[in-house]
Amino acid sequence: MVPSWLPRAYLLAAVTVGGLFLAFWTLTELKGLLTILVVSLFLAFAIEPAVNWLAARGWRRGPATGVVFLGIVVVAVSFIWTLGELVVDQVSALVDNAPRYADDVVSWINSTFDTDYSGTDIQNKAAEMSSSLEGYVVGLAGDVWGIGTTALGVLFQALGVLLFTYYFAADGPRFRHAVCSLLPPHRQKHVLRAWDIAVEKTGGYLYSRALLALCATIAHYAAMRVLDLPSAFALALFVGVVSQFIPTVGTYIAGALPVIVALGQSPRTALWILLFIVLYQQFENYVLQPRITASTLDMHPAVAFGAVLAGAALFGATGALLAIPVTATGQAFIGAYIRRYEVHEPTISTNPARPQRKPLRELFMKKRQK
Repeated sequence: MVPSWLPRAYLLAAVTVGGLFLAFWTLTELKGLLTILVVSLFLAFAIEPAVNWLAARGWRRGPATGVVFLGIVVVAVSFIWTLGELVVDQVSALVDNAPRYADDVVSWINSTFDTDYSGTDIQNKAAEMSSSLEGYVVGLAGDVWGIGTTALGVLFQALGVLLFTYYFAADGPRFRHAVCSLLPPHRQKHVLRAWDIAVEKTGGYLYSRALLALCATIAHYAAMRVLDLPSAFALALFVGVVSQFIPTVGTYIAGALPVIVALGQSPRTALWILLFIVLYQQFENYVLQPRITASTLDMHPAVAFGAVLAGAALFGATGALLAIPVTATGQAFIGAYIRRYEVHEPTISTNPARPQRKPLRELFMKKRQK
């Protein structure tokens, strides 16, 4: 005889498994939206200190958020415009000097490998590569629709991030109260405290990086002007922004471009600019960064590197960019709730045969206190 509870147990198990599959399918389908919301939330955390600063001086949160947004857009457009001019100038210089570069390369190959190539051989090789490249471009043109669709999707995602960021920052206090109203009173203070820590650490990370980028831009611009490097301001701006806002590998990417541009002038100039970049990086790591980030983002470099690797492995480029502020927030929240104790080192006797004893005066004072 089948127990009466067994069909209900089967039904409950089937409903549970079905619910899990439905939840997993829903999360998979909404992955793009959830990514937009997470990125928007942390961007709102980053700009909320500036919005709060304006709101404390009589601004309404909506216009204050709009002003902060406008400032960020102006900075971003100026950065892209400056780098665009740099790319155009370097490509034009490369095209103008291409015959001389080709002759230098042929001369170096002949002198190094004891060959007898000529400019005609290089032209024939270039023609073969051009035909292969033409076939690739023709095949790529057939995917124009797919490329256009992808670009349109990226544009909509960027607009979605901007829209949600604006709402999260403009209605930050109201949003926090709406979330906390769903929780019992004894949990509300923990959520509010975690929220304040996230805003403080994320905003501190952004502003400390911006200040370090400004210092790097000024220093590299001065060095490039002394070395008479072309497009000095654009290169210095590239070094300052990329080295500070791209985790882990940003320093190497930022330093490579000025060295490559300097090689177009002379190897000596490239060596000097490389030496300056290395020296400034040491100055920044040991002098500037500890002082600027002391009150905003106190994180060991090994922890930051591991956080970036974990974020990139889990969520790709988005996870790598958000890894450091998320880790800093978690570190600060754990530090606020975990109690730390003073470490007492054991007393080591100088004579192994006779253990070190406490002075008689100290023993007498402890006995008297009792």
